[in-house]
Amino acid sequence: MRSVKIVICDDDRNIQEILRQKASALCGERQTACQVVCADAGEDVLREEPAPDILFLDIRMPARDGMDIAEELRGKYPDMILIFVTALSEYVYDAFDVGAFHYLVKPLADDKFREVLNRALDLWEARGAAGRRTSDGGQGTEQTGSAEPPALLIKRGGVSTKVALDEIIYAEVFNRKVILHTKRGEIEYYGRLTELSEKAGDAFYRTHRAYLVNLRYVEKYTAAAVWLEQGLRVPVAKKQFAGFVRRYLHYIHEGRGG
Repeated sequence: MRSVKIVICDDDRNIQEILRQKASALCGERQTACQVVCADAGEDVLREEPAPDILFLDIRMPARDGMDIAEELRGKYPDMILIFVTALSEYVYDAFDVGAFHYLVKPLADDKFREVLNRALDLWEARGAAGRRTSDGGQGTEQTGSAEPPALLIKRGGVSTKVALDEIIYAEVFNRKVILHTKRGEIEYYGRLTELSEKAGDAFYRTHRAYLVNLRYVEKYTAAAVWLEQGLRVPVAKKQFAGFVRRYLHYIHEGRGG
């Protein structure tokens, strides 16, 4: 396996050196070949060749801020593992709009830095293993024989219909009916959204008492709404927003949102 390129971008050179030492030490403990590079500004990262595999990026910098740099990098390198490092916790929700892997707040706790970098390295190594399986003629993802993806059995008027969970973009409840908005169209049946939520598992989140969202189809969100594929939008209840962000972050961390 080739070495992993880790770039630390911060206008404070003391922080650069601290994180460089921590990252190098952890790679050594894991016996992971790594190249750790430091950069003073986001523009330097844009010029890095090859691009970083893992990037620790400060948000507040003298020229272009980290969010601006992150948007440009994400467009060029969708698989880059991006970790924000900043003293400004108010940017946490914006961070996930650019597909951030994690968000670390200064001053950094050593155990938290190690935890996040360990997970980032695990993801990088898993992607490399998946690529090797593909190049060797494998599928690139694990297959469990002829097992089918999880599905629901919907009964309507004496007719039972199987609906794969990963085909459901979101569900809503109206007049005692559950309406499934799927990639193939809408399906209605009498039922309770709570029961569907329990069956659907942690890949779904209830953003509102009347709406259940499949996290794999989330494209963007605000504190008031979530936008999904096919131009669909659902509301987010105020008390549900923080929970939604946490669940979506966990989903992304597991590598399931790509």
